[in-house]
Amino acid sequence: QVTLVESGGGSVQAGGSLRLSCEVVGDSLGVYRNYYKGWFRQAPGKDREGVAVINPYGGTKYTDSVQGRFIVSRDNAKNTLYLQMNSLKPEDTAMYYCAAECYGYACLTDFNWGLRGQGTQVTVSS
Repeated sequence: QVTLVESGGGSVQAGGSLRLSCEVVGDSLGVYRNYYKGWFRQAPGKDREGVAVINPYGGTKYTDSVQGRFIVSRDNAKNTLYLQMNSLKPEDTAMYYCAAECYGYACLTDFNWGLRGQGTQVTVSS
């Protein structure tokens, strides 16, 4: 069984940075190297929001609120997804989830992911 395991969340002051990682565990055939992957977030009392999507070749798409501050990347050899978050703002506070098993950038908004991780908390204080 394939699972996604996130790490790297924590608490930081506004203007700081964090790097999230998401390892694909149990993918012995490397199938998940061929999927679009991404991150979405959900804050208490708010709808979930797509953050970033990356295709198997490194092409990316971001939601407007993080464009220019966040960078999504992937290391297919390690079967790991990353999210570098810079210039963090209090409104970035949320539980962040990595996701996989998607076939296009539309997953940024339609959340049609086949697999998601358990989430990692990011808290940004002012």
